[in-house]
Amino acid sequence: MPLENAVLTTDNCRYCLMCRHVCPVGHVTRLETLTPHGWGLLISSKQRGLIDWTDSAVDKLYTCADCGTCQSHCVTDQPLPSAIAEARAEVAELGLAPANLYSLNEAISRWGNPYAESEPDAVTGTGEVALFVGDDARYLWPDGLKAALTLLRAVGMDPALIGAGRNSGYLPSSLGFPETARRLARANLDDLQASQATTLLTLNPGDTYAFRKLYSERLGIDFPANVAIKEVTTLLAEHLGAGTLTLRRAGGGPPHAYVDPAHTVRVADRDAAPRQLLAAVMPAPAVELFWRRERSHPAGSTSLRFANPMIAEHLTYARLGDARESGAQLLFCEDAGTLSALSSKAPRFGLTIRGLYELLAEQLV
Repeated sequence: MPLENAVLTTDNCRYCLMCRHVCPVGHVTRLETLTPHGWGLLISSKQRGLIDWTDSAVDKLYTCADCGTCQSHCVTDQPLPSAIAEARAEVAELGLAPANLYSLNEAISRWGNPYAESEPDAVTGTGEVALFVGDDARYLWPDGLKAALTLLRAVGMDPALIGAGRNSGYLPSSLGFPETARRLARANLDDLQASQATTLLTLNPGDTYAFRKLYSERLGIDFPANVAIKEVTTLLAEHLGAGTLTLRRAGGGPPHAYVDPAHTVRVADRDAAPRQLLAAVMPAPAVELFWRRERSHPAGSTSLRFANPMIAEHLTYARLGDARESGAQLLFCEDAGTLSALSSKAPRFGLTIRGLYELLAEQLV
């Protein structure tokens, strides 16, 4: 969506309160300016020449978590998150974005990730199936990747690994650096082509969203039409139902819950699969958090952790608080970024965080 169309979205959003009640940032800050219609009014006012990109205005622009919750609750599907990303791109081009984001963008441009000065791994193998590893799984929660590969091999798959250590492109796109995002996207698609795969597996809904929607909607890059995209949890749930994946029950334990990862709301019909897998191995039913499934809130694992770490931390606190109020003591998730964010603050709440892929791999028959 080019910037000249962003103003059309913000015009529609600036006085609409339809999604205000589900915005996670609005919930933790309780500031009207930091809600979807507040961001819409901010950008629209700038386009009308009513305000300038002052430090205060830029700070507000960069407090959106880019989680997609507003758009998923919009009856007219207004792409406000993309409009905010385009406005950030304008600000970044003017040299007015937060200073730390320019050095971050340089690091991502050079290394493909914000975590380590290490280039992405080369494509491993070829075949009909490839697995996009990304940077979070490579650097933040590598045990989850190992477990996911164990599970895939248990159902007869040995996928080629692509993009290991490289961001999907979501992060620079969200922070206002679309050219960096395009370079990463093209590199990931080059890896996909080199793998010769016709099915691309993803480890989390954030990467699924990037390939299915972000590339075309924000970056103008088409994903290959002949390649199917499927999350690993969805694939494993299908094998579980077909009897080609056998899992045993775990022993007793404390009350547990599943935490929907960031960007769950952006991927339709993906929230049942991880719950089915968890139910197959846990001895008792999971409790459900309030912010779940179609109204799930992210932990502080989106681009907000770099744009505004303080508010990102409060998103993590809110998810852990939701879990504690539900009565859960043990939390499961498959997304590396979400797991990393939750585990960093979980001791304050007396909660234990575990990777879903690791649990399932331990219970393989």
